[in-house]
Amino acid sequence: MKLILKWLLSACALLAVASLYDGVALQSFRAALIAALVIGLFNMILRPVLVLLTLPVTIVTLGLFLFVINALMFWSAAGMLDGFYVSGFGAALLGSLIYSCFGIVIDSALERLFFQK
Repeated sequence: MKLILKWLLSACALLAVASLYDGVALQSFRAALIAALVIGLFNMILRPVLVLLTLPVTIVTLGLFLFVINALMFWSAAGMLDGFYVSGFGAALLGSLIYSCFGIVIDSALERLFFQK
């Protein structure tokens, strides 16, 4: 149940990013659902590999290169999907930052909802 709710809220967060920032566009809620799924899979499968491969650069930049990795995954998800558009790398960087902020709020809210003491 928590996974499905997180997926739906992540799709809503993508729609919010698209409405707040002109560099990101979504055609429909269905496109947002698919994009949230693909971004989630990228974060689960590709991100750990990319972080490990770029560890020296990440250390030298004091962790700032992780923003670049997030932006590249956001941008590549948009490149793979119809109905989800990002206008360029700068838009992907800002869009992924906004999306990450929404993700932190979603994770915090779900943690409180499902694990109340």
